[in-house]
Amino acid sequence: MNELVTGDAVVLGLQPARLPSRALAIAIDLAVLLTVFVLLSIGLAVATVTLDEAATAAIAVATFLLVLVGGPVAVETLSHGRSLGKLACGLRVVRDDGGPIRFRHALVRGAMGLVEILGTFGAVGCIASLVSARGRRLGDVFAGTLVVRERVPAGRALAVPPPPPWLVGRFAQLDLSGVPDGLWLAIRQYLTRMTQLDAAVRGSMAERLSSDLVARTGVPVPDGVPAAAYLAAVVNERQARDVRRVAAAVGRTIRAGAPVAGSVAGPVPAPVHREPSDGRAAVSGPPAAARTPAAPAGGDTAGPEGRAPTGFAPPA
Repeated sequence: MNELVTGDAVVLGLQPARLPSRALAIAIDLAVLLTVFVLLSIGLAVATVTLDEAATAAIAVATFLLVLVGGPVAVETLSHGRSLGKLACGLRVVRDDGGPIRFRHALVRGAMGLVEILGTFGAVGCIASLVSARGRRLGDVFAGTLVVRERVPAGRALAVPPPPPWLVGRFAQLDLSGVPDGLWLAIRQYLTRMTQLDAAVRGSMAERLSSDLVARTGVPVPDGVPAAAYLAAVVNERQARDVRRVAAAVGRTIRAGAPVAGSVAGPVPAPVHREPSDGRAAVSGPPAAARTPAAPAGGDTAGPEGRAPTGFAPPA
């Protein structure tokens, strides 16, 4: 799956996850963690059968914290916010500004999850998610994170807004061959979602994306052109080039499949049905011109009695 990120690893075009999908993801994660915890506890119980009760209790507590707290923290840190349950439900944990989470964010979420999810069987987490405008539980509030949806349902994709008319065609000579697909995707996602962003965040992201684009093209942003308008105009130019390229490819295909000039193409003439005047059976066949015998060698084209051949033999 392609990640919708900018050059600064900022995730774009995502929506806050709803409580049902988050609850399902947590249930999947807990099922996996509890399975690992039970199997590991059985193995440790067999291995530490000769130890005293204090050592066994210490090992049990350490195993509990390692699996049910350290496991989610390690997974979210290494996967940048995607556990197994979140991956199955199309969710991801990101920072408030859209960036990927780090170890400290995952640690705070894991420590708070021990209290609001495991300690209260998820009651506190559900209440906090319902009260929060963006569905955040207490761990997200203290860690400064947000659970978002990575997969947008079909038909919900937004179109890239058109550039200002005075910028259309202005970048026709711009070399776009060095711009990677990831940057194009980030710019498109930004343009489709920029109206949903805070004004300060929207401006700073536009400046960063335009700087990345300038670094790839080698041409600075023209004076007086806002960063967002510049991005929209360049994306519009790339789309126009793609349309022209596809149209040219279709034209070449059509020309390659056209019939050769001078070839005979058309339906074969239908047989002619004639009713003879002397009562004989009807004669079917091609027109008389098609059955005219070839002229004899020597150039003599006259038939009997000096008449031209008609191609029809009279009855005997």
